[in-house]
Amino acid sequence: MALRTFIKRNLFLNNKCPLRISQRLSHFTFVPDTVSASEGETQRMNLFQAINNSLDIALTQDPTAVIFGEDVAFGGVFRCTVGLQEKHGKSRVFNTPLCEQGIAGFGIGAATAGATAIAEIQFADYILPAFDQICNEAAKYRYRSGGIYDCGSLTIRAPCSAVGHGAVYHSQSPEAFFAHCPGLKVVVPRGPIKAKGLLLSCIRDKNPCLFFEPKILYRSAVEQVPVKEYTMPLSKADILVEGDDITLVGWGTQVHVLREVCQLAKDQLNVSCELIDLVTILPWDKETIAQSVKKTGRLLIAHEAPLTSGFGAEIAASIQHECFLNLEAPIERVTGFDTPFPHMFEPFYMPDKWRCFEAVKKLVNY
Repeated sequence: MALRTFIKRNLFLNNKCPLRISQRLSHFTFVPDTVSASEGETQRMNLFQAINNSLDIALTQDPTAVIFGEDVAFGGVFRCTVGLQEKHGKSRVFNTPLCEQGIAGFGIGAATAGATAIAEIQFADYILPAFDQICNEAAKYRYRSGGIYDCGSLTIRAPCSAVGHGAVYHSQSPEAFFAHCPGLKVVVPRGPIKAKGLLLSCIRDKNPCLFFEPKILYRSAVEQVPVKEYTMPLSKADILVEGDDITLVGWGTQVHVLREVCQLAKDQLNVSCELIDLVTILPWDKETIAQSVKKTGRLLIAHEAPLTSGFGAEIAASIQHECFLNLEAPIERVTGFDTPFPHMFEPFYMPDKWRCFEAVKKLVNY
């Protein structure tokens, strides 16, 4: 009902002028990160190329590393593993049957036996058949064996979130499902520089990691990425824009939406927004967000997943408890709606800059 009402209100401007769907299709503008000259040689890479580079480094430096999943041998549907089988051999980069539960189960076994297991689920929407293996086996393996067995060297990659035409089975953002499961780490990069460093960190971390890659960024996100090997810290949020009036929190693609909101708030409202990329969903960086909210007194959280039980709800509950006396307004969440992900109505479903900007105005005027 909420989505239907929103569409009715926004399909017409002043009930007279139709709002063209095309006006809402480009829901973000990618803003590239940069690195200092001290990082050495860089190369122009998009997101999938940075991921491919990270996987190549992992295979080159770790003789136990293996990559497996549906169609990864020829490069995968998004080309993230292109050329890796030719370079590293069929025994280290290979296809699996179309069975997500089997992919996860094989990864657990390989990691327990001493391999560095890097699995690909072709779309995050289809990770749910593997939910039992990931949450009841991988996440609990060390704990329930009293430390005797360990599958911590398991990383599962999966393309996630909206792409503009993915509809119900190729657009979902399932990060909150796994955030309820102690023993896992859940990471979402915002661009190529972060993706390369964070993926290598996940591969080398001694806990099973889920690495969700916003697929709309595979080709649209381009940065000058350091050629050298490097890692980035997990469970550490990034403050991308400093501000004094409102804290904005997002991850993945939504970070770029919120960048535009920061500029809109500055230009139209003279409001200073502090933008934070959460980076890691589990375990998440509560301290950075809490310190920001204690300064600004207001918090807006935005994500593509549905509102109810989305990870924004956990952030809101935690910050309300931690910063209650500092809050100047109720915490706002701008998210997808509590419906299956739509096809033709995707532009209205998305938490775009206009919906987020309305929430900023609500916070300011409370």
